Amino acid sequence: MIFSDKNGRAAERSRRFAKQVALWSLLVLLLVSMLSAVRPDAGVAPIVLKYESLPFSAKEFYVAGVVDARADKKAVAHIIPAPAPGKALVTTTVPTDLQGGGLQAVQQYISKGIPANKKLRPIIITLREFEVKEKPGENGRVQGQAVTAMKFELQGDGEIIPLTEYKGGIRYNRPASQVEAVEPALRQSLTGALAYFNKWMEENANTNPRLAKSIKVIFTDYSVPAAADTVFYSPKRPLNWNDFTGGPSKPSKFAAAVFPGFAYEGRSEVVNGELHLYLDMKVYVLQSSSWVKPDSRNDYSLNHEQKHFDLVKLVAERFKKKITPEILSVEDYNSIIQYHYIESFREMNQLQDQYDTETQHGLNKVVQEQWNRKIAEELGRL
Repeated sequence: MIFSDKNGRAAERSRRFAKQVALWSLLVLLLVSMLSAVRPDAGVAPIVLKYESLPFSAKEFYVAGVVDARADKKAVAHIIPAPAPGKALVTTTVPTDLQGGGLQAVQQYISKGIPANKKLRPIIITLREFEVKEKPGENGRVQGQAVTAMKFELQGDGEIIPLTEYKGGIRYNRPASQVEAVEPALRQSLTGALAYFNKWMEENANTNPRLAKSIKVIFTDYSVPAAADTVFYSPKRPLNWNDFTGGPSKPSKFAAAVFPGFAYEGRSEVVNGELHLYLDMKVYVLQSSSWVKPDSRNDYSLNHEQKHFDLVKLVAERFKKKITPEILSVEDYNSIIQYHYIESFREMNQLQDQYDTETQHGLNKVVQEQWNRKIAEELGRL
């Protein structure tokens, strides 16, 4: 049959179109094949983390937040899929995640098991690991290991206080066809971490300083009747010239010298969830560092040296006024106390210099009397 040119061109266009359709179909098949090779998780259903009642009731804490610090936030499991009927066990693992995402699933699981009772201590959980890894086992079975690692911290007043850490998990051996065994392993591993922390809290709630709900500061004044080379401050026991047993290290124009100081010794304990800080104050004079010239042993000179001792007692009392529960932190109370001690020690040195400068080391009797009254009045108030 002979066709016209018009019909021939139409047939040619039809043939070219058919070739293009075939080519596009081939490209689509090739692309699907490539995607299957690149995405081994194609067609793998997310794991549904089931809720179960926790084996404890949290009485010391609630979970205020969960932070996701996992290296891989896109998959909680690398599992060996069940082989097709009549096929051999696949040896490569397939990544899959929890339904809704790993962090969200863990948060929901915790919120159901640990009610947010905000009368209790708020805890921040940092999720460092939460995963299952599998590998081929013997006789066509699959070996798996679920691991959970967490860091637990107390959410304090403007601070985060580290408490404890946990890492643990379980191992399992399953038939190749029973992929559903992965979810119970994850769940049990997660439950184990939470149960560990609950036990830790119950054991530490009333004894661990970091868990103290409040702070109480208890000051005492160290005083002993006698101590080698040391006189501890006591209103009932003022200085006397027998306390000046040393001598000047070099010739001095002054009649006498005394070198008082102050320090503290501390200890702590937790009583019914309250942190008790015991600070024993020591205001002292070292006898071997104090001296007097033989012709200067009179009451007026002794009074001047006693007032040096009294000034240190004043500074120590001011230091005690600074150390209140409001400025202290359960996490770092020691460094706060140390800072104020150093500041008070600096104040002591400045005050001693001012006293000697204004009284001209006791030579100005009018100013000396003014300092006598000033020191007596403040000591009386304190």
